[in-house]
Amino acid sequence: MRYMIIGAGGTGGAIGSHLAHAGKDVTFIARGKHLEAMKSDGLRLHRPDDEFIVSPVKAYSMEDYPKEQAPDVIFVCVKGYSVESVIPFIREVAGPETIVIPILNVFGTGAVMQKSLPDMTVLDGCIYIWTELRKPGLIWMSGTVFRVVYGLRKDQKHLEEKLMPVLCKIKEDLDSSGIEGVVSDNIERDALRKFSYVSPQGAMGLYYGVSVGPAQKPGEVRDLFIGLVREISALADAMGIGFGEDVVPVNLKITDESDPTATTSMQKDIAAGRPSEIDGLIYEVVRMGERCGVDTPCYSKVADEMRTRGL
Repeated sequence: MRYMIIGAGGTGGAIGSHLAHAGKDVTFIARGKHLEAMKSDGLRLHRPDDEFIVSPVKAYSMEDYPKEQAPDVIFVCVKGYSVESVIPFIREVAGPETIVIPILNVFGTGAVMQKSLPDMTVLDGCIYIWTELRKPGLIWMSGTVFRVVYGLRKDQKHLEEKLMPVLCKIKEDLDSSGIEGVVSDNIERDALRKFSYVSPQGAMGLYYGVSVGPAQKPGEVRDLFIGLVREISALADAMGIGFGEDVVPVNLKITDESDPTATTSMQKDIAAGRPSEIDGLIYEVVRMGERCGVDTPCYSKVADEMRTRGL
């Protein structure tokens, strides 16, 4: 299996480095100083208890990639605001059998990409990990949970018999690389469930200007997080997705077991003055509520505050 990782930051760098360290065929698409560091010094992955270096690394910019052989699997790990910019590149390098798996925070990315890539299969996916690009060439994992979930959407179920062997092979490669691979039987549910954590966590953190820590104890920060999660759950019910359980205690458990100093990538991007996924993680939830007839007072409060800050 030939893997391509588009976007070698915290998410893509972690996935790709683990696969490559386990001997899989991995090509990274990156840019700037991070790409230069990977090509000269390799890619270092720091975990809570150890670290390793992948060297040499097959890493290219989109412009310099030698389009010789189509990858079997493309993990798209860019930020939501960059998805549109990588579509032309995917069209150039992917073959008719290539499977594209977007691993983004923004819900519904796969279905959106599929419309732009009608001649190939674009799944949906999500990831559970606390990681960041600490500096060029260094990916820093601050937790031990590492799970990649992916699968066919409801409108793709007719492809299940054909594609399931490939999806299971991807899982096998992930599992043997130290990543928990999960082939979802309901990716809309599982992706929205992940969204029900990362979106509230980022919205809460931005609103109060805090890391995870304050949400780990009773008080208004934790209460806002709970309110945001409940609104996502109400949206899931309205969309006919339904989680089948109360996700509030599930997400609180994730929060309570997280590094108290951790912040979401959206918070880091905004703090650094970089483009962020605030539209897809906060404003879009308010729009979803309006479309579905679901009240979102907590999200509306956060959205209003973010607009007053000019975000």
